[in-house]
Amino acid sequence: MARQSYQEKLTELREDVLYMSEVVMERLRMGLDALEQKDESLAQEVIEGDGEINRMYLDLEQDCIDLLALQQPVASDLRFIAASFKIITDLERIADLATNLGEYTMDAEQDLFPDVDVQEMGDLTLDMLEDAMIAYDTENTDTCRRLASRDDELDEFAERASEIVVRDLIERELESPDEVERILQDVSRLLLTIRDLERVGDHTVNIAARTLYMVENDDELIY
Repeated sequence: MARQSYQEKLTELREDVLYMSEVVMERLRMGLDALEQKDESLAQEVIEGDGEINRMYLDLEQDCIDLLALQQPVASDLRFIAASFKIITDLERIADLATNLGEYTMDAEQDLFPDVDVQEMGDLTLDMLEDAMIAYDTENTDTCRRLASRDDELDEFAERASEIVVRDLIERELESPDEVERILQDVSRLLLTIRDLERVGDHTVNIAARTLYMVENDDELIY
């Protein structure tokens, strides 16, 4: 592979990773909207779209392998390809979590915990993911380091939300076994939603960590 063609392939890889991130962010937004609006049609669209993202991931995985196999990359290019491979893995897992939101929507009946603002938490994760991908595109390491701090904010949000749910459950006066079962199902769904959004934040920090390593050969955020 000629050097010019090789550099073009590296540019294409970056563009394709960014495109995949746009699709994943759209699916995550759709999953949050479906959950808020109890929109089963939108939820089904998110669920059925997971296959497209899986295929995108496999195509990009093969591109990374080809770039490594066809020409021995210099250290900076090697870090870029390796980071890109890790980032598409995190994006694919975020897409899986968006699919979970669609599945929770199919089971949801009503919002029993108005004090838990899932949408605010979802907006925070989306903002973090967008910033992480901009950092990857522009090689902005300052943003990478700031994202680690923002993830602490997300973790605190998730902890407070979980405490609200548990406290509310303890304080409720439940009158029948059917009501108990229904409430427990809703509690389980909400706690899973909180957990999944927290995991989106973790994957976002992974993306920032790989970008930092790609640019500066610094592994301080990798864990």
